[in-house]
Amino acid sequence: MKATELNQLKAFLSEQRKVVITTHKGPDGDAMGSSLALYNYLLKKGHLVHVITPNDYPSFLKWMKGDEDVIEYCYHQEKAKKITESAELIFCLDFNTMSRIDTYAPIVESSKALKVLIDHHQQPDTFDFNFSDTSACSTAQLIFEFLELIDDKDVIDQDIAECLYAGIMTDTGNFRFNSVSSKTHQVVSFLIEKGARNDWVYDQIHDNNSVNRLKLLGYCLSEKMEVLSDLGVAIITLTQEELQQFNFKKGDTEGVVNYALSIEGVDIAAFMVERDGIIKISFRSKGNISVNQLARDHFNGGGHINSAGGAASTMEEAIKTFKRTIPNYINN
Repeated sequence: MKATELNQLKAFLSEQRKVVITTHKGPDGDAMGSSLALYNYLLKKGHLVHVITPNDYPSFLKWMKGDEDVIEYCYHQEKAKKITESAELIFCLDFNTMSRIDTYAPIVESSKALKVLIDHHQQPDTFDFNFSDTSACSTAQLIFEFLELIDDKDVIDQDIAECLYAGIMTDTGNFRFNSVSSKTHQVVSFLIEKGARNDWVYDQIHDNNSVNRLKLLGYCLSEKMEVLSDLGVAIITLTQEELQQFNFKKGDTEGVVNYALSIEGVDIAAFMVERDGIIKISFRSKGNISVNQLARDHFNGGGHINSAGGAASTMEEAIKTFKRTIPNYINN
């Protein structure tokens, strides 16, 4: 974002505004941490703010301040539509194209509100204001940098700090991904100084597993994982029926793909799960192997070099396409 654009946005926010914050379908820790951090900041500044998500998100993220005010478009379409139509400003967080907000997209696109993109994914679409940095570890870090640039980082309190910390922690795999920079640690240091309880946030997200979730994880690793040792590839697949056997709840498969990637000698992992009539795929990789390009080329998806998502019509198609095409990305 150019300095002139930043000043324009800062001036626009100098008066009370009707603001909507939205994020991608299937919100994760970065999506909700960023959204609720910005929500709480804008409330403190006197704005009229609503967070609208395309659908629900995992229960282990529902401790953040403002969670009770989140409007899920899939359940409250008329309410969300009315609020969006009257908005003066819409913040679009943690996604790079409108298709990522699913059926809520036409409502946002038709709104006369100014639209601000804050995101760290590759190849973003053009919005009225774009604050995009693909080198940033998370959108939560960019929210902090945005507040820093408009000279308002000292407005951050404990609630905002913990939302941002959650976003950064989850999108960096607990600070182990190569997207983590010295700037990331500087931001985290500031958040802890502002009261973020790093151990408490970790516990809320990672140490609240249900028995069924752990049994499902065990089943994935012992029964559903295939390792292609000659390629350095691991694949885990799950059907809708198998999810139901373990009384699946949203968030229960979060992070499963990372276990496959943790195997010695594995540089690419794919987790394919049948949900709502389609196959949703999570890709992870190590080094310079671009699963973002793989997802874009063959699975109508995208993301980052080492972390991406996509989809397929059937499990058979997903597995077949993945096995057929993956050697091209390993060799490149």
